[in-house]
Amino acid sequence: MAKTGEIAAFALGEKKTAMVNLPAQFVTSSTADMKGQKYSDLVDYADNSKKTSDLNNDSITDLIDLKEQFSKRGYANRNSAVTETHPIFGQEKLNYDNHDISVLRKNLDEAQENGNNIHELAFSIRGDWLVKNNLYDPETRVIDQNKLKHAEQEVAKTLINNGFNLPLGEDENDIVWFGVIHQDTDHLNMHLWFAKKSQETRPEMIKQEGKYKGQPIGVIPLEVIEQAKRQFRKQLMSSQELRRHQEILKGVGGFKKEIVEAAPDNILNDRHAKAIKQIYDALPQNMKGRWQVGNAHLTAGKGKMAKANQLTNQLLDDLFDKELKPEYEGFKSLAQEYDAINIEDHGVMHKVQCKWSENKEEELRKRLANQLYKHLAQIEDTSINDIDQQMSELPSHVKKSDKGGITDKTKIASSPQEKKLASKPLINNVNPNSNHIGDQMTVRGGSFNKISRLWRQNIRAETNAERQFLRNQKKIEQEKAQEEYEFQISRGM
Repeated sequence: MAKTGEIAAFALGEKKTAMVNLPAQFVTSSTADMKGQKYSDLVDYADNSKKTSDLNNDSITDLIDLKEQFSKRGYANRNSAVTETHPIFGQEKLNYDNHDISVLRKNLDEAQENGNNIHELAFSIRGDWLVKNNLYDPETRVIDQNKLKHAEQEVAKTLINNGFNLPLGEDENDIVWFGVIHQDTDHLNMHLWFAKKSQETRPEMIKQEGKYKGQPIGVIPLEVIEQAKRQFRKQLMSSQELRRHQEILKGVGGFKKEIVEAAPDNILNDRHAKAIKQIYDALPQNMKGRWQVGNAHLTAGKGKMAKANQLTNQLLDDLFDKELKPEYEGFKSLAQEYDAINIEDHGVMHKVQCKWSENKEEELRKRLANQLYKHLAQIEDTSINDIDQQMSELPSHVKKSDKGGITDKTKIASSPQEKKLASKPLINNVNPNSNHIGDQMTVRGGSFNKISRLWRQNIRAETNAERQFLRNQKKIEQEKAQEEYEFQISRGM
């Protein structure tokens, strides 16, 4: 970050840095005491007229109506909050008055006297992300500070309640926290400070060993900080951006579902029989029933499953290049579109990091491979010989079909109707009174039919489980909304 010497002159057009950064740090009371520092001095740093301004505080899209003002606890804009003269805000107010500042200083000094840490987090927000989400107008330099403050009020709860082994405060009055928006650098910075007021005595919240034994725990886990960043971003995203994200994710999920459901019929046909036989032969028989890709990539060259994984990956490449090409290309295209969003949001990734699209494709391939392995394990050792016989007879049957002028069923269909016919499993052509598949291949054990049937059953079970999970999630959200509504009613709002 660089000082601009101006208020709200944020840099635009940045692509390599994350839209929101959230560095965190803490200072122990003993360190502050030793340096002669007081927690309450942070108020002076926060309330710096060279860094702040309330004159450019307004909604970018529209004015918030009176009803919404009453529904937002602590809502105040500069036109109505004539007695609230400070840009500092807290849980109850978006702008503090002189009395609030006095109480804040007293509470901060109490926290320090009781030996507690002071925690600081700073949201550094990129200018073009603010513009995209209707939070900043670069021409007028107006900032929707109220919306930003409301978002930080919610994030403060997450950090204070979930950032440690127990909630930091022993009750709602045991915490002191405040925030401020600074506008004097090329990124907008929102600072948040918080501390426990009363002396910490809970064993779960005190270091039990090492150099800092007996002192309050200070480090907030990275996963909680990442959760806070996601929560902050989601609350501030415009409805257009949220819809854009949701539509892409929904599209990726839709293509994935199509591929998973179409896989059994498109893999288990005569065109792939030889490849499946090779995969079966490569599977370690002493691990039968435990065939899994595991944590390794399908292309990894190590481990007992390595050869089978590589052959399966080649089979999937062939499948995605022919039978399921439209679905796969749609899946990949949308996933890569989400990569572009991630670069906008999180900055350019390191070389060792996998893109979101790469992770999603790896998940899809592993899922299909594990399903295939699971159902190949159902084959009896004797019935796999049927596949051998099919392979030995395949060339002669293909030649016979060519001589008779019959369209080769192994050829990839050029139309949706032909594709559908070509992708049917072998067993669909079996005469009930014969041990042959049409006039082509002998299948005594019915292995492909068994695999296909079990695979489809497994997919249906997974799909039903996913739907039930989503229904439960929706029910929980509705119950939470109802509880919040009843709570507001009970308060007479």
